[in-house]
Amino acid sequence: MVRIMTIEDYQGVHDLWMTIKGFAIRSIDDSREGVERFLKRNPATSVVAEENGEIVGSILCGHDGRRGCLYHVCVREDCRMRGIGKSMVVRCMEELEKEKISKVSLIAFTENDIGNAFWKEIGWTKREDLNYYDFVLNRENIINYNK
Repeated sequence: MVRIMTIEDYQGVHDLWMTIKGFAIRSIDDSREGVERFLKRNPATSVVAEENGEIVGSILCGHDGRRGCLYHVCVREDCRMRGIGKSMVVRCMEELEKEKISKVSLIAFTENDIGNAFWKEIGWTKREDLNYYDFVLNRENIINYNK
């Protein structure tokens, strides 16, 4: 079952994130408070997938009024290849369309072979015509990668 994510799902989503090899967690943005702030700004666009009362997939999805963005797209390893990821992406796209968003982007690590194959398989286009830049406003927002 795919449904809208609420802050009450945070612990289950965080637990899932911690099982995903290569997953990057930011100390501030991905804290309960950071996710709660994100969900308040985007109350209907983030989703979770549940099986037997357990969260097995999640996407943080939001927009700035012009473009949507998917963050932290993941499905528990033993639940992959069953259409859960695609179902979650479709639900996010439906919610973004309701909010009149017509373009969606995401970032996938270049070494994430499984994720990059997934995006290609479901019809997303890899951009080759631009560079992606970051500027860190808060150096306390430390990134940790799951091993």
